[in-house]
Amino acid sequence: MSEHFDVIVVGSGAGGGVIASELALSGRKVLLLEAGRHLTSQDFKRWEVKANHDLYWPMRFAPLPGGDVVAFLSGKAVGGSTTINTKVALRAHERDIAKWHAASALTNEDGQPFSLADLEPFYDRVEKVLTVRERSDWEKSVHTAQAGFRALGTDIEPVMSYTDAKCMSYGSCLQGCPTDGGKSTMNTYIARALAEGGLVLRSGVQVQRVIVEDDGRGARATGVEYQAADGSRHPAYARFVVAAAGALNTSLLLLRSGLKGPAVGRHVGLHPLRLVYGLFDDIQDSHRVYPISAHCMQHQVDEDGGFVLETSTIMDPVAFGTTIRDERGPLWGLPLIEALRAYRRWVGVLAMVNDENHGSVGFGPDGQEQIAVDFQPSEHARLDAALDFSRRVLQAAGAKQVCWTGIISTHTQGGCRMGDDPQRSVVDRNGRSHEVQNLYVGDGSLLPRTLSVNPSLTIMALATRMAMHLEEALAQAPAAG
Repeated sequence: MSEHFDVIVVGSGAGGGVIASELALSGRKVLLLEAGRHLTSQDFKRWEVKANHDLYWPMRFAPLPGGDVVAFLSGKAVGGSTTINTKVALRAHERDIAKWHAASALTNEDGQPFSLADLEPFYDRVEKVLTVRERSDWEKSVHTAQAGFRALGTDIEPVMSYTDAKCMSYGSCLQGCPTDGGKSTMNTYIARALAEGGLVLRSGVQVQRVIVEDDGRGARATGVEYQAADGSRHPAYARFVVAAAGALNTSLLLLRSGLKGPAVGRHVGLHPLRLVYGLFDDIQDSHRVYPISAHCMQHQVDEDGGFVLETSTIMDPVAFGTTIRDERGPLWGLPLIEALRAYRRWVGVLAMVNDENHGSVGFGPDGQEQIAVDFQPSEHARLDAALDFSRRVLQAAGAKQVCWTGIISTHTQGGCRMGDDPQRSVVDRNGRSHEVQNLYVGDGSLLPRTLSVNPSLTIMALATRMAMHLEEALAQAPAAG
């Protein structure tokens, strides 16, 4: 028997979790489909390897010249990456948003270039729902790093985050918050909509394609086909479909569904980062802090360097031991053993770099997903500058040895960007597909250019804005059968 909903949302992270819940709480019948499991705080233990299996997509890699790779990390659970991120809550810089119009001709409802002001009321709503607060409760390792910043003539300041007083600074954000102090979409928006609204959640299912039909009036999304855990396939139908499976997965879903627009899977931004570690004489216990307590914003805009530094942070032991390197390459043998033995004495700086969206995702000749990265000289220069400044900060703070990781992307953005020009974008200002009617995109793949800060708050603000638009569209669309 066919199922019919007002809206089907694919993906439950910063975009999909917000859109589905806002619509359900307004009285709409919403089906939320999530590939990951519905795990909650009682399931979250600081068991690194198990969490990697339970809460993450298998790691993806894109090759770089010279044999190195970029590693892509993202959450696979109800709540998406908001379940396993550090809950940093930053609004975009006005310079970030100013890049969007140039990239895709994006305008607002008045026909003016889309600006930060167009997002401000939606930022306000999200910050209220998530009870965003300042994190000035710094531990020893943060003060250690601060000394290095100050020695170089700059400083760090507290971050804003969507955590509440239940945060005990266990440092286990990347394995899921065991105290519910971290306000993921899972334990805020989705939990409330399950309790109070018309939200139907199905986790552990893989959406194979968006069902697209042509009734003579053009291509139209009418539902999705998904595969349950037992391997059986099921259709579900709705007036509107929202793809919000994450920047890489949403592009792949649209391609599997037959979309052929020139921008699908293109203009992917990595927000590439490295973790840079300094070894100190005394114990720092960087693994026992709220991982991103402070940041240095002095180099945020491109003209000032194009990077943001966050501190204090360190990977858990397995990831630390398998990614740490120096000028000679990955640590191995006795140097690696010594680094691991000194684990409690390392302090980490996370260096995130502005990039220019030259990545892409799609399917190769063998039918397998394929991610390509094409860093330009300006991007390499920023990566080098961010690494150099981070090293100097830690050395100025007193570090006896400095090591770092390879390049990682945890804030992947773009691939289905919004804009007014269908040749350079996939959806319009409201996330509505240029190519298929009643199909929307509602996650980080919307962003026309990569932000200079953690994008989760901006994705949630855009999702809130889209939910309002969809509510208006539902009021005008024919009722579900």
